[in-house]
Amino acid sequence: MRPFALYAPCLWMAALLASTAVRAQESHLPGVFVHGPRDAAIGTADSATEGAAEKAAFQARPKLRPGDIVEAVPGVVATQHSGDGKANQYFLRGFNLDHGTDFAITVDGMPVNMPTHGHGQGFADLNFLIPELVSGVHYRKGPYFADGGDFSLAGSAALGHVSALDAPFAEATLGAHGFRRLLAAGSRTWEDQTWLGAIALEGNDGPWDAPERLRKVNAVLRYSHGTPARGFSLTGMAYQGRWNATDQIPERLVASGGLSRFGSLNPTDGGRSRRASLSGQWFAHTPEGQTQFGAYAIDYRFALFSDFTYFLNDPVHGDQFEQTDRRRIFGAQALHSRPNRIAGLDGILRLGAQWRGDRIGEVGLYRTVARERIATVRDDRVAQDLFSVHVQQLLHFSARWRGYLGLRGDVLRYRVDGREPVYGRVNSGHGHDALASPKAGLAFTATPAHELYLNAGAGLHSNDVRGATIRTDPQSGLPADPVPALVKGRGAEIGWRFQPHDGLALTAALWQLQLDSELVYVGDAGTTEPGRASTRRGLEATVRWQAHPRWRLEGDVALSRARFRGQAPAGEGNHIDNAVERVLAAGVVYASGPLTAALRLRYLGPRALDTRGTVRSRAATLLNLGVRHAVDRHLTLGLDLFNLAGRQDNDIEYLYASCTAGEVARGTCDGGIEGRHIHPVEPRSARVSARWAF
Repeated sequence: MRPFALYAPCLWMAALLASTAVRAQESHLPGVFVHGPRDAAIGTADSATEGAAEKAAFQARPKLRPGDIVEAVPGVVATQHSGDGKANQYFLRGFNLDHGTDFAITVDGMPVNMPTHGHGQGFADLNFLIPELVSGVHYRKGPYFADGGDFSLAGSAALGHVSALDAPFAEATLGAHGFRRLLAAGSRTWEDQTWLGAIALEGNDGPWDAPERLRKVNAVLRYSHGTPARGFSLTGMAYQGRWNATDQIPERLVASGGLSRFGSLNPTDGGRSRRASLSGQWFAHTPEGQTQFGAYAIDYRFALFSDFTYFLNDPVHGDQFEQTDRRRIFGAQALHSRPNRIAGLDGILRLGAQWRGDRIGEVGLYRTVARERIATVRDDRVAQDLFSVHVQQLLHFSARWRGYLGLRGDVLRYRVDGREPVYGRVNSGHGHDALASPKAGLAFTATPAHELYLNAGAGLHSNDVRGATIRTDPQSGLPADPVPALVKGRGAEIGWRFQPHDGLALTAALWQLQLDSELVYVGDAGTTEPGRASTRRGLEATVRWQAHPRWRLEGDVALSRARFRGQAPAGEGNHIDNAVERVLAAGVVYASGPLTAALRLRYLGPRALDTRGTVRSRAATLLNLGVRHAVDRHLTLGLDLFNLAGRQDNDIEYLYASCTAGEVARGTCDGGIEGRHIHPVEPRSARVSARWAF
């Protein structure tokens, strides 16, 4: 990995701006080009499960990790089963989304999900974010909208950056288990131009017996120019992190006292990651229509060392492996909307096009011992391009009825060049795939306070293209069947929204989603794991209530059922393992004068760990509290308490076979011992902060 000097110019400029910025003017530029729905409200919303969490609503919540910010999307759970430098584990709508598959995340129009990633398809790492700079989270559920593309079958979240700050500030945070963080940020505005810079330094050891030794640097530099009617912005971001990881461990060792809940069987696990990006957005709003254009370039480096089975496969050297990803990403998108009339009906026509190109110099899987390579399983160079066009027509049929029709087309072209000497050539290849996805929606305003919705559509997610060219399993040498590069899903939803006034909003929705295949590229093995067609259905409900000028209440309920379709193979069932079934969340925010307090409860219910549903995970409940007190106009003190109830639950549970060194020595392994493998939630902990505004 290259040294930090690679980012020196960006870091220096961000630090300079943060230290010398003056108080921003009152009339600064608004944020621009945030892909997402309109502020969902009766008369303008397109579904019951779209919305926006504005900055004031989610910034008050205590956040253990940057990825926790996506829990502003109702029904989403973000956990961690490894070191904090790794992407979060996400759950939504009956999916164990792993690290992002079927949940599309963008930041300032840039995609976060990584196709054909070394660790997992759709890998969505948000550690490059500085959460304090996020202006809002716009979300949608389901494949019902023409501008929703790859990875958005379950839902999508679009995050945007603020263009200016009320005042420059510096903040220091200290917490349990060696947590420390320094943040400096500021902006400067004159006339119609704004510069914003920020830099954050963070370290953390965590509660683990093998200290995490997380070290990360984040920097942002942003320039905005224009007016609310026309303008553009340029944003540079840089991130670098290193960490040790405590992966999931066998529950049998914890139960026997052979290992603590926070212990590790391989203290050399961990990784490093680096991301640098430059993005630009331009917009123009006129009475004749709205036009947006954006482009981005990303340089990304990633290396992860993991060990989940210990000595099962290699009793001599152990089962640690390295996954690498080195790529550059280029992309652009354009969107134009304009009012029109069809057959005497008022409407809005939306046209858009997108291109994303990934040039992956190395995506590899290696066997390692203490982070030293001893064998190559896969080493590939990959190039893939996704081209997309979409159109959506909204029509107002009457004062109470409106609806839309949309169509999206996606074409994926790819090439895989294998460099592993044994099977690399045979698993190389190139090809293309294409899908057309129709969309439709209907809204009925029953009363000024009630609105009903019906939505349906097809969508897609891409598979790891190494699975589309594979011919031989690199682990066993046996023949392997290639899989489609694009997989279609079909969904429908009926919903209701109740908004009697601006201070209260209730939504409810019944939904169903069918996938043609649950095929998954297994990055740990370098091959494709076949899956069957599936159906998911569920119920979601949310409430947002400003009960009093000082009190805001929130509540979310998400129930789902996920099953494979058709006859189950012998010895298996139809449960989709680790599919989330119940998510409950509730929160209260109190704001009065200089004091703000936020209490947040999250419940992740039990779920099947095998396809027969005979083994189930335990529920996990977290209660977090955040308090901020503005002592004066300069000084603000903060306190965050995590896992306030001191629960000994698990962030993740898996069911599989493993074998430890001791079990090998005793001769008790016998092909592996199947059982639960867990990664615990972090224990009760506290962080204190002090912010000084200049």
